[in-house]
Amino acid sequence: MSDSLKTLVIVAFLALIVWNLGAGLYYLLVDKGQSKRTVNALTRRIALSVALILLVILAMYMGWIKPHGIGA
Repeated sequence: MSDSLKTLVIVAFLALIVWNLGAGLYYLLVDKGQSKRTVNALTRRIALSVALILLVILAMYMGWIKPHGIGA
């Protein structure tokens, strides 16, 4: 897997997380608590965040990415 593809996958996950966070804020302001769209958007955000963390852990375990210290 190329470095640019790895970066693209991580950035895509982060973009989806931010999108769902914004959708949750929008639904919170527009629906005034009358629907469950806010809860659904924030639940998707949490699920995507957990999936990203698990993906990074799996990638480190499989050797696809190598963690490094600051300034190393």
